[in-house]
Amino acid sequence: MALIKEWKHESYYLQSREIWPGRGQHILAQYDEDSIIVYQAYNKAIADYAVKHGKFAGCSSFGETRMTWIKPNFLWMMFRSKWGSKKNQDHVLAIWLKREAFDNYLENARTRGSVRDFQGTVRLQWDPDHYPNGDRHPYRRAVQLGLKNVKSYVNGDDIICIQDISEFVREQGRTAFKKKEDNALEVAKERIYTPNSELTLEFLSLSDNNNK
Repeated sequence: MALIKEWKHESYYLQSREIWPGRGQHILAQYDEDSIIVYQAYNKAIADYAVKHGKFAGCSSFGETRMTWIKPNFLWMMFRSKWGSKKNQDHVLAIWLKREAFDNYLENARTRGSVRDFQGTVRLQWDPDHYPNGDRHPYRRAVQLGLKNVKSYVNGDDIICIQDISEFVREQGRTAFKKKEDNALEVAKERIYTPNSELTLEFLSLSDNNNK
């Protein structure tokens, strides 16, 4: 698949921290008019296949029937993978999704059970957001979505392109664990993402964007 999007890390952490909400439930993400980035971390075999083919279907190392979790929040992925240093999570992928697909996931997400007539299951989970060093954020929560049997994701129909950003992640990880050097830490340029559907907004219980 030809690369038609570019993942950007144009923001220093301290600058981003000033504009991000300080509390509440928010979807922080890097996105544009037609796409949004979500993150996953895998071993080299799965990551290389996904980048090359723009999908996960057909990769012998990928469990197509298992639930796979996607995260639009960069720092939450860094916490989960420990900046790409955990076993089998040493390759961090930035996955450009079609916005309509992501909004469709949100619309059909549930904290339990599934939605009739939707192909597959989308599990919604709110978790504590995290600081770069891995500590929990005491007031802000981040969302992650578990996808199971969502064929349009696995076969790449919902995916625009996939990039391996592991080199950048490992480089920044060396800074992230040094608490006094946050001014040098670069992160994804994220802002609050708001779905279009009023029903989705109500279900997600998103906090006011002005909630500092």
